Amino acid sequence: MARALTQLELLQELAPVAEENVNRHLKIARDWNPHDYIPWDEGKNYPALGGPDYDPEQSQLSEVAKAAMITNLLTEDNLPSYHRVIADNFSMDSAWGHWVGRWTAEENRHGIVMRDYLVVTRGVDPAALEADRMVHMTNGYDPMLAAAGRADELEEHADELGILHSVAYVTFQELATRVSHRNTGKACNDPIADKMLQRIAADENLHMIFYRNICGAGMDLAPDQTLRAVTDIVTNFQMPGAGMPNFRRHGVLMAKHGIYDLRQHLEEVVQPVLRKWRVFEREDFTSEGEKTREELAAFLEQLEKDTLKFEEMRDRALAREAKKRERQAS
Repeated sequence: MARALTQLELLQELAPVAEENVNRHLKIARDWNPHDYIPWDEGKNYPALGGPDYDPEQSQLSEVAKAAMITNLLTEDNLPSYHRVIADNFSMDSAWGHWVGRWTAEENRHGIVMRDYLVVTRGVDPAALEADRMVHMTNGYDPMLAAAGRADELEEHADELGILHSVAYVTFQELATRVSHRNTGKACNDPIADKMLQRIAADENLHMIFYRNICGAGMDLAPDQTLRAVTDIVTNFQMPGAGMPNFRRHGVLMAKHGIYDLRQHLEEVVQPVLRKWRVFEREDFTSEGEKTREELAAFLEQLEKDTLKFEEMRDRALAREAKKRERQAS
Protein backbone atom coordinates (compact mmCIF):
# COMPACT_ATOMS: atom_id res chain seq x y z
CA MET A 1 0.00 0.00 0.00
CA ALA A 2 1.31 3.47 -0.85
CA ARG A 3 2.30 5.73 2.03
CA ALA A 4 -0.77 7.13 3.70
CA LEU A 5 -1.01 10.89 3.45
CA THR A 6 -1.20 12.79 6.72
CA GLN A 7 -4.28 14.83 7.59
CA LEU A 8 -2.35 18.04 6.91
CA GLU A 9 -1.20 16.76 3.51
CA LEU A 10 -4.75 15.78 2.61
CA LEU A 11 -6.12 19.17 3.62
CA GLN A 12 -3.46 20.96 1.61
CA GLU A 13 -3.87 18.80 -1.50
CA LEU A 14 -7.66 18.99 -1.42
CA ALA A 15 -7.86 22.72 -0.62
CA PRO A 16 -8.21 23.78 -4.30
CA VAL A 17 -11.07 21.29 -4.74
CA ALA A 18 -12.74 22.67 -1.62
CA GLU A 19 -12.43 26.23 -2.90
CA GLU A 20 -13.83 25.28 -6.30
CA ASN A 21 -16.80 23.53 -4.71
CA VAL A 22 -17.51 26.29 -2.21
CA ASN A 23 -17.71 28.74 -5.11
CA ARG A 24 -19.92 26.34 -7.05
CA HIS A 25 -22.24 25.96 -4.07
CA LEU A 26 -22.55 29.70 -3.50
CA LYS A 27 -23.53 30.20 -7.14
CA ILE A 28 -26.34 27.65 -7.17
CA ALA A 29 -27.60 27.55 -3.56
CA ARG A 30 -30.91 29.30 -3.03
CA ASP A 31 -31.40 31.47 0.04
CA TRP A 32 -34.74 31.06 1.77
CA ASN A 33 -36.46 32.14 4.98
CA PRO A 34 -37.86 29.60 7.48
CA HIS A 35 -40.76 31.91 8.40
CA ASP A 36 -42.08 31.73 4.83
CA TYR A 37 -42.95 28.04 5.26
CA ILE A 38 -44.99 28.27 8.47
CA PRO A 39 -48.84 28.55 8.60
CA TRP A 40 -48.75 31.16 11.35
CA ASP A 41 -52.51 31.74 11.25
CA GLU A 42 -52.99 28.24 12.67
CA GLY A 43 -51.07 29.11 15.83
CA LYS A 44 -52.44 29.55 19.36
CA ASN A 45 -50.80 30.53 22.62
CA TYR A 46 -49.76 27.79 25.02
CA PRO A 47 -50.69 27.76 28.75
CA ALA A 48 -47.93 30.17 29.87
CA LEU A 49 -49.70 32.87 27.84
CA GLY A 50 -53.24 31.78 28.60
CA GLY A 51 -53.82 29.39 25.71
CA PRO A 52 -54.81 25.71 25.69
CA ASP A 53 -52.27 22.99 26.46
CA TYR A 54 -51.26 20.47 23.81
CA ASP A 55 -53.74 17.67 23.21
CA PRO A 56 -52.88 14.71 20.94
CA GLU A 57 -56.24 15.18 19.22
CA GLN A 58 -54.97 18.51 17.86
CA SER A 59 -52.36 16.82 15.67
CA GLN A 60 -53.20 16.10 12.05
CA LEU A 61 -50.13 13.88 11.62
CA SER A 62 -50.17 10.09 11.54
CA GLU A 63 -48.00 8.15 13.98
CA VAL A 64 -45.56 7.45 11.17
CA ALA A 65 -45.33 11.13 10.22
CA LYS A 66 -44.85 12.11 13.86
CA ALA A 67 -42.03 9.60 14.29
CA ALA A 68 -40.32 10.78 11.13
CA MET A 69 -40.69 14.48 11.90
CA ILE A 70 -39.36 14.06 15.44
CA THR A 71 -36.42 11.96 14.27
CA ASN A 72 -35.52 14.36 11.48
CA LEU A 73 -35.85 17.41 13.73
CA LEU A 74 -33.80 16.01 16.62
CA THR A 75 -31.13 15.12 14.08
CA GLU A 76 -31.04 18.73 12.92
CA ASP A 77 -31.06 19.93 16.54
CA ASN A 78 -27.81 18.12 17.22
CA LEU A 79 -26.05 20.36 14.70
CA PRO A 80 -23.42 21.50 17.26
CA SER A 81 -22.11 17.92 17.44
CA TYR A 82 -21.76 17.70 13.67
CA HIS A 83 -20.23 21.18 13.46
CA ARG A 84 -17.62 20.16 16.02
CA VAL A 85 -16.67 17.03 14.11
CA ILE A 86 -16.46 18.81 10.77
CA ALA A 87 -14.50 21.73 12.25
CA ASP A 88 -12.09 19.34 13.99
CA ASN A 89 -11.39 17.38 10.82
CA PHE A 90 -11.33 20.30 8.41
CA SER A 91 -9.30 23.45 8.76
CA MET A 92 -10.98 26.70 9.77
CA ASP A 93 -8.71 28.53 7.34
CA SER A 94 -9.50 29.55 3.75
CA ALA A 95 -12.19 27.67 1.83
CA TRP A 96 -12.42 24.92 4.45
CA GLY A 97 -13.40 27.37 7.16
CA HIS A 98 -15.83 29.23 4.91
CA TRP A 99 -17.59 25.97 4.08
CA VAL A 100 -17.88 24.89 7.72
CA GLY A 101 -19.56 28.18 8.58
CA ARG A 102 -21.82 28.24 5.54
CA TRP A 103 -22.88 24.61 5.93
CA THR A 104 -23.68 25.13 9.62
CA ALA A 105 -25.76 28.23 8.89
CA GLU A 106 -27.74 26.46 6.16
CA GLU A 107 -28.36 23.38 8.29
CA ASN A 108 -29.57 25.52 11.18
CA ARG A 109 -32.47 26.72 9.03
CA HIS A 110 -33.77 23.17 8.92
CA GLY A 111 -34.17 22.86 12.66
CA ILE A 112 -35.75 26.32 12.88
CA VAL A 113 -38.42 25.71 10.25
CA MET A 114 -39.30 22.17 11.36
CA ARG A 115 -39.71 23.16 15.00
CA ASP A 116 -41.80 26.22 14.13
CA TYR A 117 -44.05 24.08 11.96
CA LEU A 118 -44.60 21.44 14.64
CA VAL A 119 -45.19 23.97 17.42
CA VAL A 120 -47.57 26.17 15.42
CA THR A 121 -49.61 23.29 14.00
CA ARG A 122 -49.43 21.32 17.28
CA GLY A 123 -48.22 18.36 15.29
CA VAL A 124 -46.44 16.79 18.27
CA ASP A 125 -46.23 17.42 22.01
CA PRO A 126 -43.85 20.41 22.25
CA ALA A 127 -42.93 19.73 25.88
CA ALA A 128 -41.93 16.14 25.10
CA LEU A 129 -40.07 17.34 22.02
CA GLU A 130 -38.09 19.82 24.12
CA ALA A 131 -37.28 17.15 26.71
CA ASP A 132 -35.97 14.86 23.98
CA ARG A 133 -33.93 17.71 22.50
CA MET A 134 -32.24 18.32 25.85
CA VAL A 135 -31.35 14.64 26.22
CA HIS A 136 -30.07 14.24 22.66
CA MET A 137 -27.96 17.38 22.63
CA THR A 138 -26.57 16.74 26.10
CA ASN A 139 -25.45 13.27 25.04
CA GLY A 140 -23.99 14.64 21.82
CA TYR A 141 -22.91 12.41 18.98
CA ASP A 142 -19.79 11.80 16.97
CA PRO A 143 -21.17 10.45 13.68
CA MET A 144 -17.77 9.81 12.16
CA LEU A 145 -16.50 7.63 15.01
CA ALA A 146 -19.75 5.72 15.25
CA ALA A 147 -19.97 5.12 11.53
CA ALA A 148 -16.33 4.13 11.23
CA GLY A 149 -16.80 1.49 13.92
CA ARG A 150 -13.96 2.90 15.98
CA ALA A 151 -15.74 4.27 19.03
CA ASP A 152 -14.37 1.51 21.26
CA GLU A 153 -10.87 1.82 19.81
CA LEU A 154 -10.49 5.59 19.80
CA GLU A 155 -6.97 5.86 21.20
CA GLU A 156 -5.54 3.12 19.00
CA HIS A 157 -7.08 4.42 15.76
CA ALA A 158 -7.41 8.16 16.37
CA ASP A 159 -4.82 9.01 13.74
CA GLU A 160 -6.81 7.12 11.08
CA LEU A 161 -9.96 9.15 11.60
CA GLY A 162 -9.82 12.46 9.83
CA ILE A 163 -10.98 14.25 6.74
CA LEU A 164 -11.48 11.16 4.56
CA HIS A 165 -13.73 9.38 7.04
CA SER A 166 -15.51 12.66 7.70
CA VAL A 167 -16.32 13.52 4.08
CA ALA A 168 -17.20 9.90 3.31
CA TYR A 169 -19.68 9.81 6.19
CA VAL A 170 -21.39 13.11 5.40
CA THR A 171 -21.66 12.20 1.72
CA PHE A 172 -23.84 9.20 2.56
CA GLN A 173 -25.52 10.92 5.52
CA GLU A 174 -26.61 13.99 3.57
CA LEU A 175 -28.08 11.84 0.81
CA ALA A 176 -29.81 9.59 3.34
CA THR A 177 -31.28 12.66 5.05
CA ARG A 178 -32.51 13.96 1.71
CA VAL A 179 -34.38 10.71 1.09
CA SER A 180 -35.83 10.73 4.60
CA HIS A 181 -37.00 14.36 4.39
CA ARG A 182 -38.68 13.91 1.01
CA ASN A 183 -40.54 10.80 2.12
CA THR A 184 -41.51 12.42 5.42
CA GLY A 185 -43.06 15.29 3.48
CA LYS A 186 -45.26 12.86 1.61
CA ALA A 187 -46.21 11.02 4.80
CA CYS A 188 -47.39 14.23 6.48
CA ASN A 189 -50.31 14.49 4.01
CA ASP A 190 -50.04 18.27 4.23
CA PRO A 191 -48.94 20.37 1.24
CA ILE A 192 -47.29 22.92 3.54
CA ALA A 193 -45.15 20.28 5.27
CA ASP A 194 -44.36 18.67 1.93
CA LYS A 195 -43.18 21.97 0.44
CA MET A 196 -41.09 22.73 3.52
CA LEU A 197 -39.40 19.33 3.53
CA GLN A 198 -38.75 19.45 -0.21
CA ARG A 199 -36.94 22.75 0.40
CA ILE A 200 -34.83 21.12 3.13
CA ALA A 201 -34.13 18.09 0.93
CA ALA A 202 -32.87 20.36 -1.84
CA ASP A 203 -30.34 21.83 0.61
CA GLU A 204 -29.24 18.38 1.70
CA ASN A 205 -28.65 17.36 -1.90
CA LEU A 206 -26.36 20.33 -2.53
CA HIS A 207 -24.46 19.55 0.66
CA MET A 208 -24.09 15.95 -0.46
CA ILE A 209 -22.64 17.06 -3.79
CA PHE A 210 -20.00 19.18 -2.04
CA TYR A 211 -18.86 16.30 0.15
CA ARG A 212 -19.13 13.75 -2.65
CA ASN A 213 -16.86 15.87 -4.83
CA ILE A 214 -14.28 16.25 -2.05
CA CYS A 215 -14.30 12.52 -1.36
CA GLY A 216 -14.10 11.78 -5.09
CA ALA A 217 -11.02 13.99 -5.33
CA GLY A 218 -9.61 12.09 -2.37
CA MET A 219 -10.18 8.86 -4.27
CA ASP A 220 -8.07 10.21 -7.14
CA LEU A 221 -5.40 11.54 -4.78
CA ALA A 222 -5.07 8.57 -2.43
CA PRO A 223 -7.16 5.67 -3.80
CA ASP A 224 -6.35 3.01 -1.21
CA GLN A 225 -6.61 5.37 1.74
CA THR A 226 -9.92 6.86 0.61
CA LEU A 227 -11.46 3.49 -0.22
CA ARG A 228 -10.53 2.28 3.26
CA ALA A 229 -12.39 5.25 4.76
CA VAL A 230 -15.39 4.72 2.48
CA THR A 231 -15.55 1.02 3.31
CA ASP A 232 -15.35 1.76 7.05
CA ILE A 233 -18.28 4.13 6.69
CA VAL A 234 -20.47 1.96 4.46
CA THR A 235 -20.00 -1.21 6.49
CA ASN A 236 -20.74 0.50 9.82
CA PHE A 237 -23.17 3.22 8.72
CA GLN A 238 -25.61 4.64 11.23
CA MET A 239 -28.10 7.42 10.65
CA PRO A 240 -27.13 10.49 12.68
CA GLY A 241 -30.11 10.17 15.02
CA ALA A 242 -28.81 6.94 16.56
CA GLY A 243 -28.95 7.27 20.34
CA MET A 244 -31.78 9.82 20.53
CA PRO A 245 -34.81 8.96 22.68
CA ASN A 246 -37.13 6.41 20.99
CA PHE A 247 -34.79 6.17 18.00
CA ARG A 248 -35.25 2.42 17.59
CA ARG A 249 -39.05 2.56 17.75
CA HIS A 250 -39.19 5.50 15.38
CA GLY A 251 -36.65 3.92 13.04
CA VAL A 252 -38.73 0.74 12.81
CA LEU A 253 -41.86 2.74 11.98
CA MET A 254 -40.00 4.73 9.35
CA ALA A 255 -38.55 1.61 7.74
CA LYS A 256 -41.84 -0.25 7.89
CA HIS A 257 -43.73 2.51 6.12
CA GLY A 258 -41.19 3.53 3.48
CA ILE A 259 -39.67 6.68 4.99
CA TYR A 260 -36.19 5.18 5.09
CA ASP A 261 -35.52 1.46 4.77
CA LEU A 262 -32.75 -0.89 3.70
CA ARG A 263 -33.79 -0.88 0.04
CA GLN A 264 -33.69 2.90 -0.09
CA HIS A 265 -30.36 2.94 1.74
CA LEU A 266 -28.83 0.50 -0.72
CA GLU A 267 -30.34 1.70 -4.01
CA GLU A 268 -30.86 5.43 -3.42
CA VAL A 269 -27.87 6.21 -1.22
CA VAL A 270 -24.98 3.75 -1.25
CA GLN A 271 -24.98 2.45 -4.82
CA PRO A 272 -25.37 5.81 -6.63
CA VAL A 273 -22.46 7.32 -4.71
CA LEU A 274 -20.19 4.34 -5.29
CA ARG A 275 -21.06 4.47 -9.01
CA LYS A 276 -20.21 8.16 -9.11
CA TRP A 277 -16.76 7.38 -7.71
CA ARG A 278 -16.43 4.38 -10.07
CA VAL A 279 -15.34 2.27 -7.12
CA PHE A 280 -15.78 -1.04 -8.95
CA GLU A 281 -14.36 0.15 -12.27
CA ARG A 282 -11.17 1.86 -11.05
CA GLU A 283 -7.78 0.38 -11.82
CA ASP A 284 -5.61 2.52 -9.56
CA PHE A 285 -5.84 0.48 -6.34
CA THR A 286 -2.84 -1.47 -5.05
CA SER A 287 -3.24 -5.05 -3.80
CA GLU A 288 -4.26 -3.64 -0.43
CA GLY A 289 -6.93 -1.53 -2.06
CA GLU A 290 -8.16 -4.55 -4.01
CA LYS A 291 -8.64 -6.41 -0.71
CA THR A 292 -10.63 -3.48 0.63
CA ARG A 293 -12.79 -3.43 -2.50
CA GLU A 294 -13.49 -7.16 -2.11
CA GLU A 295 -14.51 -6.50 1.49
CA LEU A 296 -16.89 -3.77 0.33
CA ALA A 297 -18.35 -5.96 -2.42
CA ALA A 298 -18.98 -8.80 0.04
CA PHE A 299 -20.74 -6.41 2.40
CA LEU A 300 -22.99 -5.08 -0.36
CA GLU A 301 -23.90 -8.61 -1.40
CA GLN A 302 -24.90 -9.43 2.17
CA LEU A 303 -26.82 -6.15 2.45
CA GLU A 304 -28.89 -7.15 -0.58
CA LYS A 305 -29.75 -10.45 1.13
CA ASP A 306 -30.61 -8.65 4.37
CA THR A 307 -32.80 -6.26 2.42
CA LEU A 308 -34.80 -9.10 0.89
CA LYS A 309 -35.30 -10.70 4.32
CA PHE A 310 -36.44 -7.39 5.79
CA GLU A 311 -38.91 -6.83 2.95
CA GLU A 312 -40.40 -10.30 3.39
CA MET A 313 -40.86 -9.71 7.13
CA ARG A 314 -42.31 -6.25 6.55
CA ASP A 315 -44.79 -7.48 3.95
CA ARG A 316 -46.02 -10.20 6.29
CA ALA A 317 -46.40 -7.72 9.16
CA LEU A 318 -48.30 -5.23 7.00
CA ALA A 319 -50.57 -8.00 5.71
CA ARG A 320 -51.38 -9.06 9.29
CA GLU A 321 -52.19 -5.48 10.23
CA ALA A 322 -54.46 -5.09 7.18
CA LYS A 323 -56.40 -8.23 8.09
CA LYS A 324 -56.74 -7.01 11.67
CA ARG A 325 -58.22 -3.71 10.48
CA GLU A 326 -60.64 -5.57 8.19
CA ARG A 327 -61.88 -7.69 11.11
CA GLN A 328 -62.30 -4.63 13.30
CA ALA A 329 -64.22 -2.82 10.56
CA SER A 330 -66.60 -5.71 9.88
